[in-house]
Amino acid sequence: MAQKRTGLRGFTLVELMITMVVMIIVVSAIGVILIDNQRGWSNMYGRINSDVTTDGYVARRKFDVEIRNANSEKILVDSAGNWIEAYYYASDASTVVDRYVRFYEADGDLNVEYGTLDPKVTLSVETICGNVSGCTFKQVGRSAQMILTLDNGAQTNTIVTSAVTNN
Repeated sequence: MAQKRTGLRGFTLVELMITMVVMIIVVSAIGVILIDNQRGWSNMYGRINSDVTTDGYVARRKFDVEIRNANSEKILVDSAGNWIEAYYYASDASTVVDRYVRFYEADGDLNVEYGTLDPKVTLSVETICGNVSGCTFKQVGRSAQMILTLDNGAQTNTIVTSAVTNN
């Protein structure tokens, strides 16, 4: 009355071991891919939000705003391109151009100087950004251009911006 053991189904120990090895390889590969993607994302996030990138954005916006408010008849640029000076109206009620703005690089900082024209008096100087390794200004007609290179030792960023005077 002994029954025969036929038709039993299951996995052998060898099959289970092979399956486990394949699964370990697949999971390890997925883990390596996830870790590599996380490192890449962290690196890109750091580059986008670095001081070089944000300073470049701030400098570009400030330059654009000030040059667009300037009078088109009077923009002075140093012959070597070290500074640019633009003249503008102090207010909408002004009948003569009576203020100036000057952009220049000094000691690794990009500065903007505001002042009056008659008499020529500096009212304030503002540092826009640091880490400046080079800055050149040019003028073509009513357009002014700034080529700014920022370098914090880990990252270098070159910003080229141009603005046209509106007044």
